[in-house]
Amino acid sequence: MYTYSEFDAAFVAERNRQFRAQVARRVDGSLTENEFKPLRLMNGLYLQLHAYMLRVAIPYGTLGSHQMRQLAVIAERWDKGHGHFTTRQNIQFNWPKLADVPDILDALGEVQMHAIQTSGNTIRNVTADHFAGAAADEVADPRPIAELIRQWSTDHPEFQALPRKFKVAVTGSPMDRAVTLAHDIGLRIVRRDGLIGYQVIVGGGLGRTPMIGKVLHDFLPEEDLLPYIEAVVSVWNSIGRRDNKFKSRIKITVHEHGVDDIRARVDLRYALIRPQFSGIDQQMLGAIRDDFRAPEFRVAPTDTYDAARKANPVFRAWADTNLAEHRAPGYAIVSISLKAHGETPGDATAEQMRVMADLAERYGHDELRISHEQNVILPHIHQSDLHAVHAALREVGLATANIGLISDIIACPGMDYCTLATARSIPIAQEIATRFDALKLEHEIGEMKIKISGCINACGHHHVGHIGILGLDRAGVENYQITIGGDGGADARLGDRTGPGFSADDIVPAIETIMLTYLKHRSNPSETFLAAYRRLGMAPFKTALYGEAEAAKAAKRKAVADVAA
Repeated sequence: MYTYSEFDAAFVAERNRQFRAQVARRVDGSLTENEFKPLRLMNGLYLQLHAYMLRVAIPYGTLGSHQMRQLAVIAERWDKGHGHFTTRQNIQFNWPKLADVPDILDALGEVQMHAIQTSGNTIRNVTADHFAGAAADEVADPRPIAELIRQWSTDHPEFQALPRKFKVAVTGSPMDRAVTLAHDIGLRIVRRDGLIGYQVIVGGGLGRTPMIGKVLHDFLPEEDLLPYIEAVVSVWNSIGRRDNKFKSRIKITVHEHGVDDIRARVDLRYALIRPQFSGIDQQMLGAIRDDFRAPEFRVAPTDTYDAARKANPVFRAWADTNLAEHRAPGYAIVSISLKAHGETPGDATAEQMRVMADLAERYGHDELRISHEQNVILPHIHQSDLHAVHAALREVGLATANIGLISDIIACPGMDYCTLATARSIPIAQEIATRFDALKLEHEIGEMKIKISGCINACGHHHVGHIGILGLDRAGVENYQITIGGDGGADARLGDRTGPGFSADDIVPAIETIMLTYLKHRSNPSETFLAAYRRLGMAPFKTALYGEAEAAKAAKRKAVADVAA
């Protein structure tokens, strides 16, 4: 992992010192809340529904055991004993007292962490494939370039007042576990004719106007990447709309100008600034790569793993769902589910954080990852250690065997915490998970990604869920719209709306109806829900949800809307 330089440490310490003084002025009344707002947002501090919320950056989702332990300390000492891992690979503390926040930031600084640029109209925390450096299908580790982009973008003088927030995601795998097509800039590391380069995607994003990104450059040499990104952000900073915050994201700029026009502007800007990049960035990248050297993988027998699989059906079920193929023989990638049935997706207690840190230190080369799907990853576990890891996870409620299944739900905090939300997300996720656990259909259904957002801003990524649920307020009543067929993978696409929404009482039965319809119509047990939907289309699901008459009405309404569009 990357280790702070003296410059990094001094920079973070100075920012914390400045913010401590600003908090003191807010506490003594010298600053109003409106005056304080831009200062706190620069340091990741929001004012939510019930209290302040501190969002802490976990760059590209990578952290060490000492950092996870410090998060546990913060959760116990300054929050309510737990933290919430988010779809941006951050962690949020929902209950800090304002006067304590400077101490929390200092505690983070002790382990080379901070909350800078986790809010505001800046380049946000750079995200990456949570299997980076371990996946068997990886072209190259995306973390070094993600770290270079983080260093370049942090406190960048030109990009501290962008039209809106700006999100960058990087994947080194053709499977794309970073949802690059739904980011302002998505970077895919590709290999052509033996050379490594980058496919640059621009203008993706979810929210109230969801769009899939477009390819801006199909194969960019690595030495040109950073100036090219700077050119992209610079062009958007110049022509992006500031008259309407809902039309200020780069996806709208690309849509209004067209990708060819944007490409021409970027090429022009790139030609101007390219000479300013004299190669220092490549020297820095080389040094960064040294920090991400793969650990020394050991060669050892795997007999105990094979024996445990045969003897222990609980362990076998967990291994079948929560392990992924590692690039090194005898190793596995472990996904720790933070989605125990009935629990809040993404939440971990201080005790659970410490257990995960201990396991990483003892068995996992001291590495942990946070996934955008709100789970924790141990990227390097030898198979001979898996049984011990599973046993330790079971003791603290972290061994739920549901990765990629229907209860592995992404959910935003919703109306339980967020000032923007208009409907609850967490209780809906809990009820769906509990219901399908009771039905014992989870494994029968197989691969399924449900994503829930409590408002139009789509923090729960519902547009790219196999089943997406959007909670909205309808005349003071929570109403939940369903989309199906979305996908956040390599061929990402947006889901299709089924029809009228459902009440809070009816949404779980509606999801059950969709699942039973899928099980009835799938061609064989190996056909996934997504494959079945693409083969069958919307008709059988609409009929099952609304009946023949309502389905016909809905189809007619959609046809009229399509013509009008």
